[in-house]
Amino acid sequence: MQQGGSNGRVPPSGPTGLPVVPGSAIGVVANPMSGRDIRRLVAQASVFPNAEKTNMALRLVAAAAATGVDRVLMSTDGMGVAAGVLRARDKRRPGAPRWPELEFVELDTISGTAEDTRVLVRRMVAAGASVIVLLGGDGTVRAAAAASGDVALLPLSTGTNNAFPEMWEATVAGTAAGLVATGRLPVGEASYRAKALHVAAGAKHELALVDVCVSTVTHVGSRALWQPATLRELYCAFAEPHAIGLSSIAGLLHPVARTDPDGVVVRLAGVEAAPQTVLAPIAPGVVAPIGVHHAGPLAAGRPHPVGLARGTVAVDGEREIEFGPSTPVTVTLAPDGPRVLDVRTVLAAAAQRRLLDPDALTQEVRS
Repeated sequence: MQQGGSNGRVPPSGPTGLPVVPGSAIGVVANPMSGRDIRRLVAQASVFPNAEKTNMALRLVAAAAATGVDRVLMSTDGMGVAAGVLRARDKRRPGAPRWPELEFVELDTISGTAEDTRVLVRRMVAAGASVIVLLGGDGTVRAAAAASGDVALLPLSTGTNNAFPEMWEATVAGTAAGLVATGRLPVGEASYRAKALHVAAGAKHELALVDVCVSTVTHVGSRALWQPATLRELYCAFAEPHAIGLSSIAGLLHPVARTDPDGVVVRLAGVEAAPQTVLAPIAPGVVAPIGVHHAGPLAAGRPHPVGLARGTVAVDGEREIEFGPSTPVTVTLAPDGPRVLDVRTVLAAAAQRRLLDPDALTQEVRS
């Protein structure tokens, strides 16, 4: 994508933020395909328009500017998100508040698959981004986790059943990302290492950040899980009572925090055959009765064999693996997920240390 013009460096009308830290950079990956799966047909899930993803990216850029970020690396796409950011940059007038240097990270080819996210993240890491903001759902975060290494991810929800990304206003999220990218708060203090669920099925290996669900459905098909009667085993890295999606089942029975060492395993059955039933919000607008045999802790570091002889395995809500009697399946919880930025921690520290007070920073430098 052609950069053109002044690349967003319009002379500011006056002090509008913290001092710029040369070399600091954040990445923004906007998945134009997030929030468009079958659950919009079988449930009441909302459609998240790409125009709003553009607006979120613009708010992230503005927050990065205010916190003194030098560069913003923006993903490119074929559905108008990056083009909207480019248009907004080119319409900026002299005297407007400063923008960071805006660089567009291009794909050699756009596949429309998770590989696009992985390539973009790798290139942003190589270009010096110390925080990468993701606009997408659980699948987007899972793809990014495979390429982010030790760079902190900040997932913002723009998908369907988003258990991993949180609902942060983009301006607030961008402020947190900027404070870490500029070194005003160390990344080790501002983030945590997420857990991950490793699924092994013969030669296949899949990674989940939220849940792994085993279903009696024997084909991948449309990928999304939306038939409760077919669910048999559920493994969760974390389980929050306020979540939506399959992890809400575990969250209502055996809550586990994102930073706890263990996870949760739930044995499921049809409502008629189960000793316990829980009403769980498994999809937007769908609160379904789920039959439960057992719910308990999932210890880290030990492979757990799947009991079902034939079916499919879904990772983070999407069926990925078909298996039969000749393909044993195991699920292992490990503390080796991506590094994740904790917005609450960052902004609490910013308040305590006056990190967003330009006068306080100036006095500190003078002293």
